[in-house]
Amino acid sequence: MGVRQAIKKLDAFPRAEDHLLQKTQSGAIVSIIGLVIMATLFLHELRYYLSTYTVHQMSVDLKRGETLPIHINMTFPSLPCDVLSVDAIDMSGKHEVDLDTNIWKAYTSASVLKTGTYHVNIQLRLNSDGYIIGTEFLTDLVEKGSSHDHGHHNHHQSGHKDVHVDHKDEHGDDKEKEEDLKQKSHLQGFNEETEKMVKKVKQAMANGEGCRVYGVLDVQRVAGNFHISVHGLNIFVAQMIFEGSNHVNVSHMIHDLSFGPKYPGIHNPLDDTVRILRGASGTFKYYIKIVPTEYKYISKDVLPTNQFSVTEYFSPMKEFDRSWPAVYFLYDLSPITVTIREERRSFLHFLTRLSAVLGGTFALTG
Repeated sequence: MGVRQAIKKLDAFPRAEDHLLQKTQSGAIVSIIGLVIMATLFLHELRYYLSTYTVHQMSVDLKRGETLPIHINMTFPSLPCDVLSVDAIDMSGKHEVDLDTNIWKAYTSASVLKTGTYHVNIQLRLNSDGYIIGTEFLTDLVEKGSSHDHGHHNHHQSGHKDVHVDHKDEHGDDKEKEEDLKQKSHLQGFNEETEKMVKKVKQAMANGEGCRVYGVLDVQRVAGNFHISVHGLNIFVAQMIFEGSNHVNVSHMIHDLSFGPKYPGIHNPLDDTVRILRGASGTFKYYIKIVPTEYKYISKDVLPTNQFSVTEYFSPMKEFDRSWPAVYFLYDLSPITVTIREERRSFLHFLTRLSAVLGGTFALTG
C-alpha cells in the first residue's frame, strides 16, 4: 500500500474541484476561440513542414568540354531586322558572324517551326508602336542584303576585272583605260538587289520599324563575347543606309538574358533593362561574370544552369570614330560552382513545434 500511495502522489493531473467543472457561456466562447486558434496554428505548422528551404554550397567547377547556352530576347526599336546581325567570338578563336541557326529576328512574338535540328526562322517587323506589321522567313538574309553582300561584291568586282582583262587582250586597250574601267566597276559594284535592300531599309526606318532578336546561342564554355550590331553589313552598304556611324541608334530593351534554364528564386539582373538613346549614338558594353550553378530539387532531380552578375559601360560615338555602334556582352566564367539544394524539415521537428503551439494554446484557454 505504501508504494501505491507514493505513486499517487506523483500524479501531475489531479481531478479538478467540482466548481471548476461547471459549464458556462463565457467558458464556451473561450473554448471556441481556443479551437480556432489551435486549428489556425496547426495549418500554419503543416504548411511550414511541407514547404522546402534551400541550402547553398560552393565547390570548384570541374566541368569540361560542355557548351554554354545563351538565351537572348531583345528589342531594337530604331533598327530594322535587315541590318542587324548577331556575332560571337570566344577565347578558343572561334568567330561566327551573322548567326541565324537558332536566332530569330522578330517583331515581337514569333512562331518557330522545328524539325529535328533544323529551324525555320521567322522574322516579325514592328512599327513605332510595337505592333506586328509583317512576317518574313529568314532563309538567306540577303542574305539580309548585307553580310554576304560583301563577298558577293568582291566576286562581282572580280568578275568585272576578268572581263576587262579579256577585253584588253582582245582589243589591245591601254592600261589607263583598264584602270578607269576598274574604278567604274567599283562604283557600280552594288547590284540591283542591294539597291532594293537599301531602299527597303530606309523606308522601314522612316516608318519607325524596329526588330526583336531572340533565340539561343550555344557557345564554347570559355570566356568570350557576342554582340548585336550592323557589323554584318558591307561597309559601303552601311554608309549608304546610315550616312555615317553617328546615325546608328542602338537603343534596346532586354526582355530576357540568361545562361541556362531558370530555377525557383533566380534573378537575372539584365531582365527588363531599357536603354534608349535620343539624338546620340554609341556602343553599350555589358561585362558579365557567370557563376555555374546546380539546382537540386527535393525529388533528387538536378538542373544545371548559370547565374551571373553584370556591370555596364557606354561609350559615345565621336565625330571621327571609324568603328560602328553595337551592343556587346562580354562574359567570363567563375571557377566556383554553386550548388543549391532543396531540403524539407524533419517530421520530429514538425511534431515538436506542433506540440508546443497546441499545448500552449490549450493551457492558455483552459
